[in-house]
Amino acid sequence: MWSEWTRQPGFWPVCYFIIINIAGFAMMGIDKYKAKHERWRIRERTLMLTAALGGSVGVFCGMRVFHHKTLHNLFRWGVPAIMAVQAALAVYLTWIR
Repeated sequence: MWSEWTRQPGFWPVCYFIIINIAGFAMMGIDKYKAKHERWRIRERTLMLTAALGGSVGVFCGMRVFHHKTLHNLFRWGVPAIMAVQAALAVYLTWIR
């Protein structure tokens, strides 16, 4: 049964997007914790790269759940913009193409 699932054309991309979104969410939580405890932080560039590589939903949810980076314009406008572009691309690749 497992081998049948792994042969489906969308199986591995879905796995990738689940993992990168969990990672983006976790990174926002970890960075918030580190900010509160005055420790070494995760670079904003790394957080945005995670969003751009497909983890925009996870980063956005992390922003909302942990109330982190919500006042930074780069994150306030950038993450939703990345999410919109990714959603449009997903719609195009799924239904139009």
